[in-house]
Amino acid sequence: MWWNIIPTVFKIGADIYKNRRESELLESQAEKLYYEKMAKGEIEYQRDVADQQDKSWKDEFVLIIVCIPILVLAWSLFTGDPKAHDKLELFFELFNKFPEFYKWLVVGIFGAIYVVPKVGKSVGLSVGISASKL
Repeated sequence: MWWNIIPTVFKIGADIYKNRRESELLESQAEKLYYEKMAKGEIEYQRDVADQQDKSWKDEFVLIIVCIPILVLAWSLFTGDPKAHDKLELFFELFNKFPEFYKWLVVGIFGAIYVVPKVGKSVGLSVGISASKL
């Protein structure tokens, strides 16, 4: 009884393996064609730029840094801890003493991370460099 099932199981396993190999081959060919078109300048480097931005942790890190003063302020208000509020005021007072170029640099970094990609998507712009412009 079990001996009759073994050839069927092997045939199904072989078919699955064959389909996976064919899928990998087709994916490899599609990726090769995509990169050939990028090199010729027919399409832009959009996918690579988007992949790099999606894998980046800088946005989350900057968001955490930006939220720390808000959390400290909320902590001082809800717990009634005057020291936390005083330290937050001191932080912003000292930050105000930084040179102007540094403050604008910080604002520019936040704008580049959060504002530019969002505005670009909302107006239909894509981030990428055309190979024909290189």
